[in-house]
Amino acid sequence: MKQRFMKPARKGLVVRQPHNGRPLPAEGAWVAWTGYWVRRHAEGSVVEAQPPKQPKAPAKAPARDQQETD
Repeated sequence: MKQRFMKPARKGLVVRQPHNGRPLPAEGAWVAWTGYWVRRHAEGSVVEAQPPKQPKAPAKAPARDQQETD
């Protein structure tokens, strides 16, 4: 099933998620693009949004070989 990143169309608008009844977060969330979300989009309750960028994984420090002992 296709997924889209959606958020409420206006600040303070509460749009319930059909699978758990909780409000869609104001910053948006990935949702399965079902008839429920198609209808919410058509009525103007939700808008498609840009998902937040995933932070890059920190680069791992190069592994040290064995400790030098002289």
